[in-house]
Amino acid sequence: MAKTSPGEFIRQVRAEAAKVVWPSRQETVRTAIFVAIMMTILSVFFLGVDQLFGTVVRWLLTLV
Repeated sequence: MAKTSPGEFIRQVRAEAAKVVWPSRQETVRTAIFVAIMMTILSVFFLGVDQLFGTVVRWLLTLV
């Protein structure tokens, strides 16, 4: 495989970077809100699962 010169590498990087489609501000805000909502829902879900397992373990330990 032939080595690429530093100048050619820079040109290739710039050509690829020009192809990047950046999200709009509205898309970024919408995605951030969605992530925050999902994070809240999942944290409440895992808090409930943790509390349930903790209660079950405490109950099992009282049987001994």
